[in-house]
Amino acid sequence: MAYPYVSDREVRVLSKYFGDPAQRRIDTYVERGGYKALEKALGMSPDDVIEEVKASGLRGRGGAGFPTGVKWSFMPKDSSRPHYLLCNADESEPGTFKDRELIRWDPHQLIEGCLIAAYAIRAQHVYIYCRGEFFETTQVLARALEDAYARGYVGENILDSGHTIDITIHMGAGAYICGEETGLMNSVEGRRGQPRVKPPFPAAVGVFGMPSTINNVETLSAVPHIVMNGGAWYRQWGTEKSPGTKLFCVSGHVNKPGNYELPLGFPLAELIEDVCGGVRDGHALKAVIPGGSSVPIINAEEAMRCTLDYEGCIEVGTMLGCASVIVMDETADIVKQVRRMVDFYAHESCGQCTPCREGSAWTAKILRRIEDGRGTEEDLETLMDMTQQMVGTTICVLSDSVAAPVQSSIQKFRDEYLALIRRGERVGAA
Repeated sequence: MAYPYVSDREVRVLSKYFGDPAQRRIDTYVERGGYKALEKALGMSPDDVIEEVKASGLRGRGGAGFPTGVKWSFMPKDSSRPHYLLCNADESEPGTFKDRELIRWDPHQLIEGCLIAAYAIRAQHVYIYCRGEFFETTQVLARALEDAYARGYVGENILDSGHTIDITIHMGAGAYICGEETGLMNSVEGRRGQPRVKPPFPAAVGVFGMPSTINNVETLSAVPHIVMNGGAWYRQWGTEKSPGTKLFCVSGHVNKPGNYELPLGFPLAELIEDVCGGVRDGHALKAVIPGGSSVPIINAEEAMRCTLDYEGCIEVGTMLGCASVIVMDETADIVKQVRRMVDFYAHESCGQCTPCREGSAWTAKILRRIEDGRGTEEDLETLMDMTQQMVGTTICVLSDSVAAPVQSSIQKFRDEYLALIRRGERVGAA
């Protein structure tokens, strides 16, 4: 089975076996070198594993981009209390569809990454928190986990090493907020999925009150390759500050949407034109959201000079996020698309923080009023002022996620808002 839209520009490390159902079987995975990295890691000290991941420069692939090895090093060195690793597979950012594919096609790669990470942070138990809608994907993972237990790669005394690491698959119920690491921890504990105030940070007081680390599926899937081949090997791709490869989820108005694994620092213009076959139907590019719907929109001119790494995106006023590239051509209705994003965040707000609960709902109402031709120019200033008050004033960054597309769209596509407002004024005058 061929995976749709594979490009010769790709560097397929994590996605090498996308489209190959045989890779789900443990026999095939082992024949192709699987679990060798786990054997190697168990022959190293936990601190040496952490140092190798630090040397690779691997940064968290869930959106924040924090150095993974540094994050692991925050965990206590003693084992007087249980330690936990949480794998965040609650993929729910609009425009993102990479983690489910990693699990669907190469589940043992994730399991091996979880085991190595758990060993490095001295964790005895791993929880893989899967989005509730990923039914088929989770079944693939559960079957792979059963096989890994049966072969002695998971459980008591793994590979006769004297180390016991258990893995539990925990199903979410489709709440976006449970993708936030502390909201995820509350959900695992059986409590309402609401983010926690930090400090204390998870490495000190995490799930069940014990030291915990949370990593994304893509982050953990990269770990076996780094341990097996070394940090210097991983740095052959990407940039100095953003090393390695990254899965880019491309959707929207391109001829070949899909998942593409490319070196970080890859030019956004080349991703759209060369890898994805250009903008559909010969239309002109209008706007791009490079990192999922929670990051600022950039216009076509900014997109042409944007490089897809953490620093390159910041240079053009946006963020790489989880590298979910949403492409919009000249036919796109920017106001409508932003309103749809804000509707989503207003619906998914847990309601714990007033700026998010009230601000997201009111932002959605004002945008709908503008879209319906009932807005005023003062509404634009209200939106800018209100969303500014939502930035950095809440426990988690969902509130900031509302502000990013609203503010950037008004700044860069103000004429589209004004056209709707003035159309409404003309209708009212008639």
